[in-house]
Amino acid sequence: MSASVLGRIVARTRERLHERLLQRPLDEMLATAPTPGIRRPFREAVGGDGLNIIAEFKRRSPSKGALREDLTASGVAQAYEAGGARALSVLTEEDFFGGHLGDLRQARAATRLPTLRKDFLVDPYQVWEAWIAGADAVLLIVAALGEKDLRKLLDTALEAGLDPLVEVHDERELDTALTCGARLVGVNNRDLQTLEVSLDTALRIAPHIPDDVVAVAESGIATGADVRRLRDAGYDAFLVGEHFMTAPDPGQAVKGLIRDASAEGPE
Repeated sequence: MSASVLGRIVARTRERLHERLLQRPLDEMLATAPTPGIRRPFREAVGGDGLNIIAEFKRRSPSKGALREDLTASGVAQAYEAGGARALSVLTEEDFFGGHLGDLRQARAATRLPTLRKDFLVDPYQVWEAWIAGADAVLLIVAALGEKDLRKLLDTALEAGLDPLVEVHDERELDTALTCGARLVGVNNRDLQTLEVSLDTALRIAPHIPDDVVAVAESGIATGADVRRLRDAGYDAFLVGEHFMTAPDPGQAVKGLIRDASAEGPE
């Protein structure tokens, strides 16, 4: 997404957040929250050996428009799990991606996979929303946050028992993430200025990610060869959304990507 689109999304996110805070302040929300269930370790699931695919459910995107608005979060999640995914990512942003927290609840309830709330979090309130909805992890985007806010949201996520996946797009943002203590870092291959996607972003940044930090490559992954290149560069996990959501059978697409990535030689 372009920087202007990111700005529009964050601005709309803050508007919606303000409305929710007025309707239901944080203290009230937490006081009436159901007893949380047992969390599934997201970082552990995607940081182990093997092909760790984080399969994403999203209905549409600012760059591609509608993807698959006919599918249910629960059905896709079950297909992803059967296909061999190690974790789920669920878009919950409403205006630009057509998602909502109900998608996350349904997806997680339908599987045994740890689940990431993928959204544009700018306030601790949203972290606690994710916790109440059953998320096991939350996405924190450095480009949408200052260092002070990133630290605050990291602390809130850890207080809630959620794994924070900190997303970066360049070396400067990676430095910020590491300085703030990120232990799970995602590198987004989408250029924030042009909307273009290139695996070269992840390949360029890979050498700068410490070995003890779980590294996730995001966006632009469509073939087994893509996964092999990124794995050889040092990435532990691979977040894939549009490739699966636009496939005739998302679950078979997961299985096919894992199969092709396990093959030797060029495709």
